[in-house]
Amino acid sequence: MKESRLKARILVVDDDADLRRLLSIRLGALGYEVETAESGEQALGRLAALSPDLVITDFRMGGMDGMELFQEIRRSFPGLPVILLTAHGSIPDAVAATRQGVFGYLAKPFDSDILKEEVEKALRVSAGSMKGHDALWRQEIISRSSLMEDVLEKAWLVAKGDASVFVHGESGTGKELLARAIHQASPRCKAPFVAVNCSAIPEPLLESELFGHIKGSFTGAVRDYKGLFQTAEGGTLFLDEIGDMPLPLQVKLLRVLQQKEVRPVGSAENVPVNVRILSASHRDLEEEISSGRFREDLFYRLNVVTLSLPPLSQRREDIPLLAAYFLSILSEQYKKTVNGFSPEAMEMLVRADWPGNIRQLLNVTEQAVALCTTDIIPIKLIQDAIRKQAADLASFDEARRRFERTYLAQLLKITGGNVAQAARIAHRNRTEFYKLLQRHQLEPAQFKLGRIFGHDDSESG
Repeated sequence: MKESRLKARILVVDDDADLRRLLSIRLGALGYEVETAESGEQALGRLAALSPDLVITDFRMGGMDGMELFQEIRRSFPGLPVILLTAHGSIPDAVAATRQGVFGYLAKPFDSDILKEEVEKALRVSAGSMKGHDALWRQEIISRSSLMEDVLEKAWLVAKGDASVFVHGESGTGKELLARAIHQASPRCKAPFVAVNCSAIPEPLLESELFGHIKGSFTGAVRDYKGLFQTAEGGTLFLDEIGDMPLPLQVKLLRVLQQKEVRPVGSAENVPVNVRILSASHRDLEEEISSGRFREDLFYRLNVVTLSLPPLSQRREDIPLLAAYFLSILSEQYKKTVNGFSPEAMEMLVRADWPGNIRQLLNVTEQAVALCTTDIIPIKLIQDAIRKQAADLASFDEARRRFERTYLAQLLKITGGNVAQAARIAHRNRTEFYKLLQRHQLEPAQFKLGRIFGHDDSESG
C-alpha cells in the first residue's frame, strides 16, 4: 500500500501551458506536490487516480470550462475544494461561483503571497475529506455511483477484520480491484496481495499452483515450488472464479482453510500458512451447491461476508467518469492529443448495454483512441468499436467449449494419443474422457506419434 503523503497534492488545470508551468513552479517552491491537466476533461479523468487535496482551475477554457469542472467535482468529490483562476473581466462570474460552492478565486495576474494564503486556507478545509489520504485504499476504483458507495462502505468496514469475503459480480465488473482495495485497507496491507484465476489454470496444474510441489513430484517438476498460499504469507490470497474450481480440489482447499496449513504436491509434510482469503465468482454459488458442483461447507467458509458488485448497466452515471479516465491514460499511451468524446459519442456510451461491463468499456475506448485522427472521438468510432466488441464477445458456454477442446487436444498431443494416460492427467476415468473426446470430435488415432511425424506406425515393420 502507498504511504500517506507528507505533502499536499494540488491539481492545476489550465489550457495555457505557460500558466501551468508558472503555477507548478510557484506551488512546488511552497513545498506542494503538483500535478497538471490541460483540459477539464483530462482533469476529470485523472481525479480519482490522483486523489488531490485541492484543484486550481482556469475559469475560461476550451471544451469543459472551470465551472463545469467544479460541478462535476462537486458531484463525485464533494469535500474537494476548488479555486478558480479568472481574468479581471470575469471577476463577477467568479464571485457568483463562490455562492455555488467554489472555495475561492484568484484574479490574474496574481501575487505569490495571495496564492500562498488562498492555498493554505483551502487545504485546511480539505484536511480529512473523504478524497484525502484516507482514500488511498480505494483510489483505483473510479465511481460516483451510490450503489458502489454502499459496496465500498461495507468493504471498508470488513477490511479491518480478518473475515473471509466473497465478491459476487458479472465478468468485468472489477472484482479483483475491489479485492485489492480491501487488502489495501486491511492490517495486512504491507504483506503480499496474490491473485489467481481458478478458471484460467488447467485442473492438473491448479493444485500445484496453489499449494506448491517438491522437485520430482511429477514430470516437469524440476525444482521445489512454494505455491501461491506460501507466496501470500502474511497477506491476502484472492481466488477469482472460485466457482470453477473442481470438486476434488475444493476438498483440499477446505482442509487448508480449516487447518491453516498446506501440503505441497509430493510432500509428506504440511507447511503452516497465515493468509486472508478473498474469493469471487460470476456464478451463483448457491445454485452450484444445489446442482452438486460446489461444496456447501466450503461455501460457508468463504462466504462469511458477501459483497455484490453492480453491473455497469446499473451504474450509468459512472460511464462518463470511467470513459474520461480511460481516455486520459490511453491518449498518453498512444501519444495522441485526444481531449474528449463528441456529445453523440458520449450519449452512445451511456446508453450501450455493456454485457462485458467495465472491461468492455475500456476495450471500446482503446479501439476508438487507436483509430482516432482528431482531438475529439466521433460517434462513428464508438459505433464501430461497440459492434466489433459485440461480435467478439463469445458467450461463457462458447468460451468454455473452445478452452475444453484446446485442452483435450493438448493432452492428446502430449501423450501421443494414449487415452488412458491423458485421462489420468485430466483426473477423469476413461469412459468419461472418451465422451469428452466424442463431444469435441477428437480422434485419438490422429495424435499417434507416427502420424504426427508423417508416417503410420501400422504400416511399419
